[in-house]
Amino acid sequence: MNIASLVVRAFPADFPTVMEALRKISGVELHGASEEKGSIVVTIEDGEGWSVTDSILAVNLAPKVQGLTIAYEYTDDGLELTEA
Repeated sequence: MNIASLVVRAFPADFPTVMEALRKISGVELHGASEEKGSIVVTIEDGEGWSVTDSILAVNLAPKVQGLTIAYEYTDDGLELTEA
């Protein structure tokens, strides 16, 4: 499992366009937005046919997105249970 949380930046006038574009990206879930601060909080989870990295790139390239900050990232790849 791979998960990332992003803060997406956009101009307030562009929020409808950006929010619509984000909803179409695989694995993206919107959690909150502040037009006055110009930020949208999303999480991305990998799934069948896409990776978190693919979706982060798609968010960054979405129309009217001014930028993004990765706030959190988690992966359990490479973790193995060991008996003590």
